[in-house]
Parts: sequence; C-alpha cells; structure tokens
Amino acid sequence: MEIYDVVLIPLIIGIVELLKMYGMPRRLLPFISLLFGVVGGIIYIYPEDIKAGILVGLMMGLSASGLYAGGRTVIEKTE
Repeated sequence: MEIYDVVLIPLIIGIVELLKMYGMPRRLLPFISLLFGVVGGIIYIYPEDIKAGILVGLMMGLSASGLYAGGRTVIEKTE
C-alpha cells in the first residue's frame, strides 16, 4: 500500500456523506463504508491478491467510518 492509496479513505467518507444526504439510514452507513473499502482494496490496491485486498479494504473502511464518527463528535461538541 502506497501513500497515494490512502486517498481512498476521504473518498469513502465523501461517498458515505452523499448517501447520508440522500436519505440512507444512519445505521447502514458503517456497513456501506466497509463495503466501499473492501471493493476499493480489491479493485484498486491489490487486484492480484484478493486476501490482501480484503484486509486493506477492511482497514480503509474502518478508518473511514471511524474518522466520520470522530469528526462528527468533534463538530457536535463545538456547536
């Protein structure tokens, strides 16, 4: 995984935010984040190694959902 591949995490966050704006139930957003992470890991980062793609995708999806939840908490506390 290269430093340029980490850019997928904010991309996942942005897509999940768009889905939230269009009415996606909040309880599904972490699962969608994981799904996008795994798909990105398999297709973009490790297309030749499915296991590594799944592992990295899970890491990216969990990071994206954690960053989303953590950022939301900080924003709510400052308002």
